[in-house]
Amino acid sequence: MSAHCAPFKRVLKCSKSELKLCVLFVRVLCTAGSSCGRKTRRINTQLERVLEPRRFLQHSSQGHANNQTLDAMARVKRLSIEGNIAVGKSTFARLLSNAGRNWEVTPEPVSKWQNVEEATSQIRQPASSPQQTAGNLLQMMYQDPKRWSYTFQTFSCMSRMRTQLQPPPARLLQAGDVAVQVYERSIYSDRYIFAQNMFELGSINSTEWAVYQDWHSFLVEQFGPKVQLEGIIYLRASPQTCMERMSGRGREEEQGIQLEYLEALHKQHDNWLINKSTKVHFDHLKNIPVLVLDGSLEFESDSEMQAKFITEVTNFLKEL
Repeated sequence: MSAHCAPFKRVLKCSKSELKLCVLFVRVLCTAGSSCGRKTRRINTQLERVLEPRRFLQHSSQGHANNQTLDAMARVKRLSIEGNIAVGKSTFARLLSNAGRNWEVTPEPVSKWQNVEEATSQIRQPASSPQQTAGNLLQMMYQDPKRWSYTFQTFSCMSRMRTQLQPPPARLLQAGDVAVQVYERSIYSDRYIFAQNMFELGSINSTEWAVYQDWHSFLVEQFGPKVQLEGIIYLRASPQTCMERMSGRGREEEQGIQLEYLEALHKQHDNWLINKSTKVHFDHLKNIPVLVLDGSLEFESDSEMQAKFITEVTNFLKEL
């Protein structure tokens, strides 16, 4: 027994790759009915706790801690901020992030779309022109929408899916009162606003649209409560206001966007979140509470208006 088990006495000093090899070796021993018996299986369990603590927690016979974690996660209210391009979502998100310690705001992963290679393989682009690369999918989509819209919407939705699947930070799980996790846009607006708009504009063809809807529905159904929202904040402003703000912020990829495109997105938002005329495919989303805020107000430097918005959101949370 000592010959088999001795290598594992120093296992916690090994690299993660070495630990994985150790786990595989122990599993082989256990499967083969090795004489190591219970001691080997106990070491295997300890290794699993180091390598995959969440998986171990789920399968452990000591389920009390797991239940506490699940209960804590259920107490975290999850919202998304929706609205047109340049309506002020990022500014509003920063405002909410300062609303209290128990608020966590996740920004839209725009940088990933601007450099796909770095986002997926950590290959860095030249520092002199980080966004002028073949990996700037956001720019490629705007320049040639018929060629790249489906690819972009697939990648953007997957990046949002990863974001919404991340567990809440520990401070939210440990919060004694209401904890709030806010996402800047969501996997639902990716489909019911942007992908649908691209389909209606002809930038995504009927086959691509059918494929997108199929895998989107499958993933949402598979992940279930893990990606559900309790409410939506719709920051609403006129397309003309958004156009002026977009011109002011000077994001290079957006230079060619026309007012008509913003008008189409505005209509999609209103149809989904106000008129309720968009056909949605998930029961939990059909009657989701929506708080509509006037995004045309210049609240960035207006402390009184900021306080008013925070109060409205806080009251909205109490009703969820």
